[in-house]
Amino acid sequence: MNPVVGLDVAKGESEAQAFLDKDKALGKSFKVKHTREALDSFISFLKEIERKTGVRPAVILESTGHYHTPIIQCLEESQYLYILVNPIISYQAKKTSLRKVKTDAVDAYHLCVLYYKEEFEPYKKRGLKLLNLRTLSRQHVTVTNLYVQVKLQFHTILDQVFPEYRGVFGDLFSKVSLKILKEFPTSRDVLKTGELQIIERIEEMHIKRSTSWIREKAATLIDSAERNPFHQAVYESQLFSLDMYITMLLQYQEHLSSLERQIDDLAEEIEEIKIIQSIPGIGGKIAATIISEIGEIDRFNHPKKLVAYAGIDPSVHSSGKFTASINHITKRGSSRLRHALYMAVLCGIRSSRNKKLKEYYDRKRNEGKPSKVAIIACVNKLLQWIYAILKRNEQFLDLA
Repeated sequence: MNPVVGLDVAKGESEAQAFLDKDKALGKSFKVKHTREALDSFISFLKEIERKTGVRPAVILESTGHYHTPIIQCLEESQYLYILVNPIISYQAKKTSLRKVKTDAVDAYHLCVLYYKEEFEPYKKRGLKLLNLRTLSRQHVTVTNLYVQVKLQFHTILDQVFPEYRGVFGDLFSKVSLKILKEFPTSRDVLKTGELQIIERIEEMHIKRSTSWIREKAATLIDSAERNPFHQAVYESQLFSLDMYITMLLQYQEHLSSLERQIDDLAEEIEEIKIIQSIPGIGGKIAATIISEIGEIDRFNHPKKLVAYAGIDPSVHSSGKFTASINHITKRGSSRLRHALYMAVLCGIRSSRNKKLKEYYDRKRNEGKPSKVAIIACVNKLLQWIYAILKRNEQFLDLA
């Protein structure tokens, strides 16, 4: 007997279908709510199957973001084997039926059928530190994207209120620049306040700048206000929007700084990040992203599996006498890992920081490969280097 329970996971509840053995379904499917009481009943159901078959049943389910988390925790507490299936694999298995039926009960049934067709490995749990690092890295990317969008909207409003302000400070989005603009959002406010009071206000911010620098910026601000085309035609709605965007920019800067500190503190405790950083062109943030997305390298027993996980393995299409000569990468793996590797390659071949990677890139270009194809080839090569040094626990230079 080889019992298995298929779970089609949804928000708040799942559909369960049990099989005692291949082609031997146990009754009809039933719903399992993601509450403590319902999950305890589900564990009792698994124990009942174990008593009937004499074998501890496995549980197979799709990876569904965070919805499957309570089920996984419950199974781990009771020490039941579970298999997380990539939704792409399960989706292809569901298409084998002639009838087009999509219900939770049918999906749970197909997961059990898939279990007997394929040879799956038990899910290898990630370490807590790497899970935390992955969460922080993904949050940093999300907040950064929001920050960029607010920057663009801020530019639009600034062009309508005080366009000449752009040249006052070297960094338009520095804290000093944003705080001064928040207090003096129009040229009229600047001219009305006067240069001396602006100097005093900048000095009160306790920035590490010389007095001459502060006076120079105050004079530049006055000059910009005099040249600003919008003196009268400024509406309250524009001022409100400008103030709102400045507040959001300052808040996002604080959030990003806090996330970066947490990522740096956690990265110091993870030895694999230091190993990755030994490859020229890979900095701290990129290394943290790569390691957090890969997880423990023991999850992969061959470099090709890691390449496939990143989605940079070439697709293959062949039928009869036809074999496709142009094959794009699958892009079925982790998009975040793929982007981090792409950025690492760009940093490595720029100014020949990574001489080996630059030589490989030039060789591909000399073979007639387009630039993007050569870069993806470098990404593949870089990922195989990463696999090797992590498996051997060696620095890149030692490996070379």
